[in-house]
Amino acid sequence: MAVIRKQGMLVGVPGVLCALALLWVAGPALADSADIDTCTRCHDETEDYPVLPIFQTPHAAMADTRTGFAERGCAACHGDMEAHLDDEEEPPQYTYRGHEDEVTSIRKQNEGCLNCHESDPHLIHWASSNHEFGDLACVSCHQIHTAHDKIRDRLTQHNVCASCHRQQDHEMRRPSRHPVPDGEMACSDCHQVHGSAGFGADMKEPTVNETCYSCHAGKRGPFLWEHFPVREDCTTCHQPHGSVHRGLLEMRGPQLCQQCHMQPHAFARFDGDELDFGRVAGQNCLNCHSQVHGSNHPDGHSFRR
Repeated sequence: MAVIRKQGMLVGVPGVLCALALLWVAGPALADSADIDTCTRCHDETEDYPVLPIFQTPHAAMADTRTGFAERGCAACHGDMEAHLDDEEEPPQYTYRGHEDEVTSIRKQNEGCLNCHESDPHLIHWASSNHEFGDLACVSCHQIHTAHDKIRDRLTQHNVCASCHRQQDHEMRRPSRHPVPDGEMACSDCHQVHGSAGFGADMKEPTVNETCYSCHAGKRGPFLWEHFPVREDCTTCHQPHGSVHRGLLEMRGPQLCQQCHMQPHAFARFDGDELDFGRVAGQNCLNCHSQVHGSNHPDGHSFRR
């Protein structure tokens, strides 16, 4: 039970209707509070998709005129509702979820969100993003009528992304992986899901390597002796979402190294005065070449020190 004060009197109101009571307290200052009452008369706590928790979010902040909620109520996002009020089966202008058989076009839904959010710097590349090209609606990931938006929570974000990105979710369950399922990292730490100027999968930085260096700064260099595939693309050797091989490697050594180092002398080492070929074929190259990302040692051309 929530308690509010109106003209010196304490009035008890059920918790789920507290926000509506606040509208009653505000009185004439909120011209369209009656419209909100009209909507919530049908769209109440019995809805399959929660509606009333909208009053716990910034979208329903009465003091913030940017949302338009104080002036237009639900119509600020859902558009004209006259036809819907005349006929309950007729959806409002912006249906979003709830009327799957007559759902408003995704592009039109997103326009309703972009009317307010288009100035957000995180959305500057939305028009060229993979999610936009994939006809993804904002509400496909975001929960508008709840104070806890799962996609914005590091602990639950992965589950939302995994509902579409099944392959990446499978890879993250391998023994060697980034700690995304544990909540220590989030998909958005590497990916700018609303689009970016980066190449490939909407990376946060211009390149894959720059994104990796944001955490693995020690691999950035510059090095006196550089391993050129490292400078080109980290994913040449690493599987970023997860691997059955340690260090997120695409495959174990020496098979990984032998994809490039196929010359006979690559598998030889000195044994007295003779070259003993093939002795390392079944071993891991990293046992000796431990500085494979690059070396600053004067004698580090072989990346062993």
